Amino acid sequence: MLGGISVWQLLIILIIVVLLFGTKKLKNMGRDLGGALRGFKEEYKSDESNSKEEDDNLSEETHKNIEQQNAKNVDQTQQTTEQTSKEK
Repeated sequence: MLGGISVWQLLIILIIVVLLFGTKKLKNMGRDLGGALRGFKEEYKSDESNSKEEDDNLSEETHKNIEQQNAKNVDQTQQTTEQTSKEK
């Protein structure tokens, strides 16, 4: 068991902890710990969904930027072609 700790030793440790802190204090500590874990879990889930939304938005922005850059390149190519045809 648990590295040589028997059930009786765990029971003695539990009794000492209850005597030191009291049942009310232990109950409050358990409630606080549960609330903290619940809050952490909620933030973790919302963070994951936010990062997915940001990735989607980023990919949309990237596609828009690529399209804009392609349009600029086409315009520059047309201008260059027009200039060279005028020079000839």
